[in-house]
Amino acid sequence: MGIVEEAHNVKVLGTGNRIIVLAHGFGTDQSVWKHFVPHVVDDFRVVLYDNMGAGTTNPEYFDSERHSSLEGYAYDLLAILEELQVDSCIFVGHSVSAMIGAIASISRPDLFLKLIMVSGSPRYLNDVNYFGGFEQEDLNQLFTAMAENYKAWCYGFAPLAVGGDMDSVAVQEFSRTLFNMRPDIALIVSRTIFQSDMRQVLRLVTVPCHIIQAEKDMAVPVMVSEYLHQQLGGESIVEVMATDGHLPQLSSPDVVIPVLLRHIQLNIEPISCQRNYHTFQNQEPSSTNTTKPEASSLMKLEADF
Repeated sequence: MGIVEEAHNVKVLGTGNRIIVLAHGFGTDQSVWKHFVPHVVDDFRVVLYDNMGAGTTNPEYFDSERHSSLEGYAYDLLAILEELQVDSCIFVGHSVSAMIGAIASISRPDLFLKLIMVSGSPRYLNDVNYFGGFEQEDLNQLFTAMAENYKAWCYGFAPLAVGGDMDSVAVQEFSRTLFNMRPDIALIVSRTIFQSDMRQVLRLVTVPCHIIQAEKDMAVPVMVSEYLHQQLGGESIVEVMATDGHLPQLSSPDVVIPVLLRHIQLNIEPISCQRNYHTFQNQEPSSTNTTKPEASSLMKLEADF
């Protein structure tokens, strides 16, 4: 195992010629994909890794300068792919990793067959003609709470993010991985993520993008998925799932797994020089494979904050 693989706890599972890379978001680690992995290991080589700063990584490897921007995490991703000698993959990025994958694809589009973005956002702060979900004061209060009592903050944040109470298995799992982060590193990472603004680079992303979004997500309003859809430089498609919470792969795996499997197999058909504005509206879990695309923009569903 190489240095990069060891630092990021890289695991390669499964068989097959095609490669899927699964990347997690803030406060979690590669275990967030535990419900999904069994469904793809028979047909793909599955690459799992931990973003630097996750509780499962060695804090000594965390570089506060390198990881003060999402570009630093994108460099980490490219280093992992290089060390594994991956020349083509399907990248599934949750939350901040959706943007990390997008940034990496700008410099090396040849490495990515497609990006599947789960609960991704290019900017969390509200701006003129842009609704990211948070005001600066909201984030200032979040950072202060983390700094003053990290454990107490975790107990309050986990149910809000997942969309449940502390008795929920998914909330308990997210709480566990949040607690595993070193508090000072968690604060640095959260500032990097929540203060980021990737809107200006979206037009440079030419790899096909599959945007998957929960109907209710306290961190990412549903209209952000439409914004991504309109601003990305390549072909894209959106599916809004009837799920609640920022970590649907933990809280609603019965809904998310069929959606992910379908988008892994789905190829977006280019429409001459036009953008593809098809939107999937997810049905009940038993019928997700028969959902038909509708040629309309997303309904402006109210996110529950």
